[in-house]
Amino acid sequence: MTNLLTDKVAVITGGAQGIGEAIARRFADQGAFVVLGDRDGAAAELTAKAIGEDFARGFGCDVTNGEQVEALLQFAVESFGGVDVMVNNAGITRDATMKKMTEDEFDQVVAVHLRGAWLGTKHAAAVLREQGRGGSIVNMSSISAKVGFFGQTNYSAAKAGVVGLTKAAAKELARDNVRVNAIQPGLISTEMTRAMPEHIWESKMAEIPLQRAGTVEEIADVALFLASDMSSYMTGTVLEVTGGRLM
Repeated sequence: MTNLLTDKVAVITGGAQGIGEAIARRFADQGAFVVLGDRDGAAAELTAKAIGEDFARGFGCDVTNGEQVEALLQFAVESFGGVDVMVNNAGITRDATMKKMTEDEFDQVVAVHLRGAWLGTKHAAAVLREQGRGGSIVNMSSISAKVGFFGQTNYSAAKAGVVGLTKAAAKELARDNVRVNAIQPGLISTEMTRAMPEHIWESKMAEIPLQRAGTVEEIADVALFLASDMSSYMTGTVLEVTGGRLM
């Protein structure tokens, strides 16, 4: 069976660990060359080295800085000859109730998730247009965008914004055969979520019909679907990967 991303070049932000790393590994397994952008450039380089230096590169990038996002994409072009897929995955949390949340905590989360996804979409689109061969942009939203969670007014707002960004960008870029779609993960087993207090974990698990947390590999599989020609007639869509939680 032919690999789904043979000789494609994919850029993944937040690629040094967690979901981003899983996506990078899955894409590389399917024949892609991958560039891992991460604020921790050294960690991105270590992850790329573990994937394989012939297929992966790491690059330090703050996704809230447009010049750095442009540099990340240019690095991909210089390293592997172009860009075919952009995955805007980088994210942070600064959870607090509105009463306790500072303006800076709100701004930080919106900047990384929403401004970061906008900059990644904007600059990737410019490269894809210039190449003239189409492409795929995948934005990472969250189930928090759909329902809103206590203590996450910043995160829920930013992730809802990513949905609006995805749909608007999909309309603008369709004429260039550039597809833009989003993923909304639910409870995914990561280092961050496994650190939750047990009672909070159990309350979230009670909302999931499939009665388990998802894995980073399951998110990576959906990203692969959206990045590949298997989803060639899909743009502006939002795919929930939640085990049926809050449907």
